Amino acid sequence: MTQMTRRGLLGGAAALVAATQMPGLATAAAPFRNDLPPAWHRFRLGAFEATVISDGRLPLGKPAPAFPSSPPEEISRLMSSNFLPTDEATLEQNILVLNTGRQLILFDTGMGDSMGPASKMFGPTTGKMLANLRAAGISPEQIDLVVLTHAHCDHCWGLVDANGNKVFPNAQVALSEADLRFWTDDANKRGPEFMTPFIDGAKKNLSAYRDRMIMVKDEQEVVPGVVALASPGHTVGHHCYAISSGNEVMVNTGDLAHHHILLLRKPLWEFSFDTDPKLSAQSRSRMLDRLATDRHAVLSYHFPWPGLGHVTREGDGYGWVQEPMNLSTLG
Repeated sequence: MTQMTRRGLLGGAAALVAATQMPGLATAAAPFRNDLPPAWHRFRLGAFEATVISDGRLPLGKPAPAFPSSPPEEISRLMSSNFLPTDEATLEQNILVLNTGRQLILFDTGMGDSMGPASKMFGPTTGKMLANLRAAGISPEQIDLVVLTHAHCDHCWGLVDANGNKVFPNAQVALSEADLRFWTDDANKRGPEFMTPFIDGAKKNLSAYRDRMIMVKDEQEVVPGVVALASPGHTVGHHCYAISSGNEVMVNTGDLAHHHILLLRKPLWEFSFDTDPKLSAQSRSRMLDRLATDRHAVLSYHFPWPGLGHVTREGDGYGWVQEPMNLSTLG
C-alpha cells in the first residue's frame, strides 16, 4: 500500500486546481441557495405518533451574559472542548406534536409573530413553527390541545397572530395556574428589562384562550398518557411532561436545561432568564438525576435538533447522548 504523504496530497490538490483552470473545461456555476428545507421529524412512541417541529434557531449571542454567575473561562473551556464556538451560544426550538389517536396535542408554540418587532428580539431565525407544521402535513385547525411547559415568549407567543386572532381556533390550552397568574400580572413588570415585553406578550396570547384553559397539576394526567411534572424555577410554574404509551416513556423537559453542555455538565449554574435561578438549579438537578436513573427518552426544547436523546451521568454532572435520526422509525 502506497503511503499518502502531506506533500503528495498538496501536490494532488494543486494539480486539480490547475486542471480546472484549463481552457475549455466546463465548471459548475450554480448559485448558493442560502435557504433551509422544512424542519420536521416524525417517529413512533408506543401507539402514539410524534412529530418534532422546528421554530428555528434562537441565538443568545455571547454565552457569558446568559450564565452570569459562572466563570467565563470555564464556559469557554466547556464550549471549546465540545467543538462549539466560544463567542456565541445558539439554541434550537423543538416543538412536539403528539397524535394519540384520539387527540392532536401541540407542546409549546414558538415565538410566533403576535408581538410585532418584539417577536424578533432574538433575530430573524425564529417564528418558523407554522410553516414547518404545515410542511409536516398538519394544519393549526387540527390541534385539539396546546400544552405549555411555561409562559415565556418562545413558548407561548405563537398562540395568536399579529391581530390577536387564535392561531389554533379549535384548541384548549393547558398550563399551570402559577404561570398563568404570574405572567398576566402587570405588577411583575420589574427587575430585568425583558419582563415588560414578556408579560405583555403572555397577556395578549393567553387572554385569547381564557375560556378554554386547563390548569395542570404536578403528577396528574393532563390527558391519558401525558402527566405533568412540576419543575419550578425557570418560571414559577414550569412543568415537564412525561408521555407514555405501552412500555415506552419520553419526557418533554421544556426549559429544564437550555444548553446540552453547559447546564448538564454544570446543573447548578444559573441562567439569566430564570425567575428564581437557585430554585431552577435545584429542579434541574432533581429532574436530571431522575432522567439518568430511569433512562427514559428525552425531548428537550432547546437542545440540538431535533432535541431527542438520553441523559447520562458524567462525573459530578450529566451528559447528553443524542438519538440518531432513524428514518425507519415509523415502521
